[in-house]
Amino acid sequence: MNPLKKLAGQTAIYGLPTILGRLLNYLLVPLYTRVFIPAEYGIVTELYAYVAFLFVILTFGMETAFFRFASQADFRKKVFGTSLLTLIVTSFFFLVIVYGSAPFLSMKLGYTGHPEYVKWFAMILAMDAISTIPYANLRLENKPFRFAFIKVSNIVINIGFNLFFILLCPYIIRQFPDSAASGLINHIYNPETGVGYIFISNLIASLVTFIMLFTEVRVKSLTVDRNLLKQMLSYSWPLLIFGLAGIVNETFDRVILKHLLPDKAGAMAQLGIYGACYKVSILMTLFIQTYRYAAEPFFFDQAGKSDARETYATMMHYFILVCLFIFLGIMLYIDVVMVFVGKDFREGAGVVPILLLANLFLGIFYNLSVWFKLTDRTKAGAVISLSGAIITLILNFILIPVLGYMGAAWATLICYASMMVISYLAGQKHYPVNYNLKSALKYGLMTAIIYTISVVPLTDIQWQKYLINSVMLVLFSIYVFRAERQRFRSIANKGY
Repeated sequence: MNPLKKLAGQTAIYGLPTILGRLLNYLLVPLYTRVFIPAEYGIVTELYAYVAFLFVILTFGMETAFFRFASQADFRKKVFGTSLLTLIVTSFFFLVIVYGSAPFLSMKLGYTGHPEYVKWFAMILAMDAISTIPYANLRLENKPFRFAFIKVSNIVINIGFNLFFILLCPYIIRQFPDSAASGLINHIYNPETGVGYIFISNLIASLVTFIMLFTEVRVKSLTVDRNLLKQMLSYSWPLLIFGLAGIVNETFDRVILKHLLPDKAGAMAQLGIYGACYKVSILMTLFIQTYRYAAEPFFFDQAGKSDARETYATMMHYFILVCLFIFLGIMLYIDVVMVFVGKDFREGAGVVPILLLANLFLGIFYNLSVWFKLTDRTKAGAVISLSGAIITLILNFILIPVLGYMGAAWATLICYASMMVISYLAGQKHYPVNYNLKSALKYGLMTAIIYTISVVPLTDIQWQKYLINSVMLVLFSIYVFRAERQRFRSIANKGY
């Protein structure tokens, strides 16, 4: 089968349910930003930033190591057992340590009186970390429909309980205070919990998903092969550094923001605004996440083929094109898109184009990472990510006190751009791929021109502004279609 058609098919099967599910999940942001004030939503933003960081530590690159070592079917059970049991043991010890120190940790985080936040997240992290291997096994066994069903179930459960606790319970208590339903709800619902119900909903969803995934485990006995574990850890520890550096790049701004802002009183509100506007780049983020689900195993699957490098170049070409269309689709209608968040959060709209461009650079970096993953030079990937993390740290400390959350956004953009350039230059030395730079620069320049025209105040009448933007988008689409028509036909007919 044509490899690009296969990738597109896998992306659709894995991606459509994931996109729909994550879209539904992101649609909770309008709810949160209308029910909670920016300072309260700042708590959510900060804690989930810590969760992302700890999740990388708890999985320590074992998912990618599983793909790397389980490619041979007769060896897969041993790899599965070794990786799964290792994560079970490490997650258990993490859970015990965090539970024992929850009061101290909650005080240090500034949430004195809420040690339950720490305990809930410890359970969520432990279950989600262990679940990565059963999820990876479903992908490796080419069970995308089962994978998607469990993923979407998690999101539906999470959303359902969010709506139940945040909307339904207060409504019933307020409208029917003397009813039997209100009496029952009073036993399970406490208005003082507030944003805590976001975390409780996540915990319930993670627990159900955890149970569903373990019904998929068909291995009767799990054992750890020590020699295999040493090989897997040798492969994965640079990926841990790579992942940690990546999470520093992605979430450090939200962890440190409140500590660097001059206005300490309004710091949590600023964090909440930044976190909400970060979510506005949803479509770009969703596409990149979905693409990665299908692309990572696809990279390894294509590696031994004679035309693998040509395939990778074509993947990059269309990846960039799709991201540019997403950028334009959001930025040409940004006033409409910002209705996504509550009025108190819309002052942060200026970070959106910066974060979209940063995500584009990050996605390109993910494509470029094929060179160090296929050549087992994962240490090089760790070095590149560490370089990005250093840039992130330095720029956040310099820019946030001066520019606030805008400084955090610019730090993210510069970091990902630097990583992209470094990875490209190193990759061309160790695993050369003939990427179509001329085409990427051409389409990128056209996108920049269209965006620049869109922000020029040509008219004060809203519908005229949208008409001009729509005409530019249509003309760009026609140009791309005409320029790519021959290649589209080649891919449809024979692969290239």
